[in-house]
Amino acid sequence: MKPALHIQPTLLALAIASASSFSIAEIGTDEKNSDNTDQLTTLEVKGQTYRNTATKTQLDPEETPQAITIIDADSLEQRGIETVAEAVRYTSGINTELRGGAVTRLDLFNIRGFQNDKAYYDGLQLLFNDWNLQPQIDMAAVEQVEVFKGPTSTLYGAMPPGGMVNLISKAPQSADKSSVEVALGSDNKRDISIDSTGALNELMNYRVVALIREKEGQAVTSDEKRIMIAPSLDLKISDDTQLNLNMYYQQDPSMGIYSSLPSKGTAYDNINGKLSSDSYAGDANWDTYERDVLLLGYKLDHKINNTWRFLQNTRFTAAKAYQENTYSSSLDSDERTLNRRAYLTDEASTGLNVDNQFSGVFDVGTTEHNILVGVDYFTLTSDIEYEDAVAPSIDLYNPDHYQILKSDLDFAASGYSSDFRIKKEQTGFYLQDQIRLDQWVFIAGGRYDQFKATETGIKYGSSTDTSVDQDQFSGRMGALYEFDNGISPFISYAQSFEPITGTDRNGNTFDTSTAEQWEAGIKYSRHGLVASAAAFEILKSKVLTRDPNGSAYDKIQVGEVRSRGLELELQKAITSDVNIKAAYTFQDVEVTKDNSGIQGKAPIWVPEKQLSAWLTYAPQQGNLAGTSLGAGFRYVGQMQLDAANSNTVPSYTLLDLSIGYDLAMLSSKWQGASVKLAVSNALNETYYSCYDASNCWFGDERSIDVSARYDF
Repeated sequence: MKPALHIQPTLLALAIASASSFSIAEIGTDEKNSDNTDQLTTLEVKGQTYRNTATKTQLDPEETPQAITIIDADSLEQRGIETVAEAVRYTSGINTELRGGAVTRLDLFNIRGFQNDKAYYDGLQLLFNDWNLQPQIDMAAVEQVEVFKGPTSTLYGAMPPGGMVNLISKAPQSADKSSVEVALGSDNKRDISIDSTGALNELMNYRVVALIREKEGQAVTSDEKRIMIAPSLDLKISDDTQLNLNMYYQQDPSMGIYSSLPSKGTAYDNINGKLSSDSYAGDANWDTYERDVLLLGYKLDHKINNTWRFLQNTRFTAAKAYQENTYSSSLDSDERTLNRRAYLTDEASTGLNVDNQFSGVFDVGTTEHNILVGVDYFTLTSDIEYEDAVAPSIDLYNPDHYQILKSDLDFAASGYSSDFRIKKEQTGFYLQDQIRLDQWVFIAGGRYDQFKATETGIKYGSSTDTSVDQDQFSGRMGALYEFDNGISPFISYAQSFEPITGTDRNGNTFDTSTAEQWEAGIKYSRHGLVASAAAFEILKSKVLTRDPNGSAYDKIQVGEVRSRGLELELQKAITSDVNIKAAYTFQDVEVTKDNSGIQGKAPIWVPEKQLSAWLTYAPQQGNLAGTSLGAGFRYVGQMQLDAANSNTVPSYTLLDLSIGYDLAMLSSKWQGASVKLAVSNALNETYYSCYDASNCWFGDERSIDVSARYDF
């Protein structure tokens, strides 16, 4: 007989806290001891299965008392997804392309009204130096995308309150399978990728994903190039211990543009007419972004006994990026002459993520408990050099993109030279109890974080020596009830935090910015229909605002932002051949406290309404058997032009299409061969995204990709 547990489950639920940042598909076995007769205190071992982003447990999204959306491999493949922004286009509560379609070097989102640049890969943060260097995972290496909405600090530490995006890598499989895919497309795109997996022997499975891509950028004179390889290996060390070794290497010799355009000529009229969607305000002689990223990691899964397991996820990061770019300083009264400055950045980062997690799954009386206890840690050190100088102006309507010569740039005269180091560390201690009691699911958790950051060297011509040392507790509670008819109402409360660097005009360091969310909703899964509805309110406090008694650059912490909204999602198999996915978002986001004139205003990049739907037709019989047809539309409502809400950015509606065909339907000789056509923005609508009146970007132009794939 197993030892008795002399505890009260309800007290444990209130005391235990939340999860790790570990999210992989594990290899495990279902075990259950049915010999015990102690009905009140028996420990009953449960199976170890895939852990989702929202709970780090085996709960399905339909059983999780908080909103989560999963975009699976089939959806990614059918839509011909190339970037993370494209992957989440049909997800409620999230707005992408914040810097338009021509800027592809970073993954940036607005989730439930809050900007988020913290991407995750297999549950570990892709370490960002807050400048221009962050790993960017290519979608060729991704199996599925998980969007966890609302505050996630109880699981992941420092994080904006709107939510997060977690990319799940393609993992080794025991069944032998390989594929080669070649793609051609708009902007002279050329792309070849391979994906091979299988068993090397009884103890080792492997996977190798690799890609080479070249294309012209949307903006004139720009181009994009990428080389990527991601090998991984699963080793069965013993019946109780498995180890995954993984690497991700990516070289981006060129990644398009980053500069913006003024709102006059893009989102708004210009006396000289509208600019073309491939317009560019930079210079071909002074425009480069080169990035190298190496990620080395391992995932260790060890079964301690019939109750407890130990999971460790570790990743080392080494990355560097060099950039030459321009930015606009003003637009002349002729509305065509744009004054510019040229700058360069040279950045290098090294970092380490470690997540240690103990998990125990057992029964106490009639309640099932899934306990998570752990410690995670990351550190990042980044060296940054920055130079800035006056550059020649450009005529936007008769541009000369070959004016800037490096020898003519006087960096010394600007006084903006910088050479400094940033170091960040975060340590988190977390606990969580997930409880099942009949048809109830409860989650209660909390986490304590310590965050430290320093900045030393010369920044903008002056010595910098600043430090931040902040700690924070964050928690969440949630409950869901599963009715027999498939309806599952839920309610949850969650907190988040974001460390704030810098000081006020008196030299006092800022406090941590915090947020809290209440969320209630309904999930349904029955008769081929999976649907959810969630209503939420997020209140973010201690937001930096301008100090009314200081200079324009002095800040104080009195700001507050409130986000309220409703999100609807559904997936329905209308027939065996027809499937539809749809999403709707309504958001009311407002600055509720501020002393710089924007109280009552809405933040930028927040559409009040979004609506999308994707219809798939894949007949199993008849003349069209083997064909897959897809069509979708995306509506994004108007957004504010700037923080002062002086004007709006127009809404837009886009159409996407896809056609796939299995060539084996023509002849058995073509077994494993398929072709696909993917069209994004099929009607070539022109749309925009803006930060303010001086900084706007064009959305994606129409793109057409044709690919051929062979599976063997």
